[in-house]
Amino acid sequence: MTQKIRKAVIPAAGWGTRFLPATKAIPKELLPLFDKPTIQHTVEEAVASGIEEIIIV
Repeated sequence: MTQKIRKAVIPAAGWGTRFLPATKAIPKELLPLFDKPTIQHTVEEAVASGIEEIIIV
């Protein structure tokens, strides 16, 4: 019997000091990667993989 993974937890906390000065004005999760914020890429990948519930902490 196999169970489908339906929930994902995305850690998005912290100060982002390793990305300074880029994170001085914008949170690291919202930094653009190509055409979209990094958090959007992560959420879209999770949804494409069949994840139904996403928790961002």
